[in-house]
Amino acid sequence: MNSPVYLRQVRSYVRRQARFTPGQKQALTELWPQYGLELTEQPLDYEKVFKRQAPLTLEIGFGMGTSLLEMAKAAPQKDFIGIEIHNPGVASLMRNLQEQSIANVRIFKVDAHDVLNSCILDDSLSEVLLFFPDPWPKKRHHKRRIVQAAFVELIYRKLKTGGIFHLATDWQAYAEHMLEVMSEAQGFVNSAGVGLYAERPAHRPLTKFEARGQKLGHGVWDLIFAKN
Repeated sequence: MNSPVYLRQVRSYVRRQARFTPGQKQALTELWPQYGLELTEQPLDYEKVFKRQAPLTLEIGFGMGTSLLEMAKAAPQKDFIGIEIHNPGVASLMRNLQEQSIANVRIFKVDAHDVLNSCILDDSLSEVLLFFPDPWPKKRHHKRRIVQAAFVELIYRKLKTGGIFHLATDWQAYAEHMLEVMSEAQGFVNSAGVGLYAERPAHRPLTKFEARGQKLGHGVWDLIFAKN
């Protein structure tokens, strides 16, 4: 296996002091043993984790987990790993997974770079999803954007041949940045054509925030690149 690429110098997120209700705190404590995964020094065997062999999708930064929940429910033949560092979103997703008896999701609550470097085998993921990451709109903060050349190289290593890296943003300037970085990345092919954005595929759920933005005339840009 190739030597890991460590990208710890600049974080792409800040830890928000979001409201954490007593019910969410209880869910996090009680349900973590069922749905949670811990950072390990060696890649995990996800066939053992899920007790089956299935295509594996990774979503980075699932927020409150609404889209991940819908995708997992709509595709029971796939297994999903979600990464989110904020407790309210993790707790909310786990509670919904339990209430709806959805068994094909597991969760990491640590930095995505650490998960990718330590817990994911090379050439093992069918899909990587990155929906609406923090755009860091101020120029002095652009270095914090998660979509950078080294990060894309790391994603490339973890995807299977033919695997998909699907990105989406509602910030046009960040969409342009994403398209530039992905177009320059070695080994990826733009599914929509050179220099083009993709239509939102049916399997990416339309969030309430996104639907509200569309009514106000706000744009959303999807990028779908395949590992060649």
